[in-house]
Amino acid sequence: MTRIALVFTLAAGLAGCATLPAACPPGLARQETAELLFGRNIAGAPGVTDADWTAFVDAEITPRFPDGLTVLDGQGQWRGESGVVEREGSKLVLLVLSGSPDEAARLDAVRAAYKARFRQEAVLLIRRPACIAF
Repeated sequence: MTRIALVFTLAAGLAGCATLPAACPPGLARQETAELLFGRNIAGAPGVTDADWTAFVDAEITPRFPDGLTVLDGQGQWRGESGVVEREGSKLVLLVLSGSPDEAARLDAVRAAYKARFRQEAVLLIRRPACIAF
């Protein structure tokens, strides 16, 4: 599973600047995906526990995106307003979006809730087109 996640992450990163063809291959539908990256440190130290994360997913993400999502563990780094590079555990949430007009607001609400609850400067959002099948 870790290898698959790594391959998906690398492929997604490399494809980020690519555009989709006008039509998806047979059996695949054109939809948009979203990736949300959540840091787990609070004030420079590990702070968002597994229980905190699960409660956040249950209260904030699942109600806004009830059709499903995937969560991956990550390890990242970022330079915040202080200018110091901070390394921290992270969570990556993958969503296939439905095209609903309120999805941008729901994504923003999830990001705002995490920043407020866990005193974060940022939650990274990446949106991109994809050809998908279930």
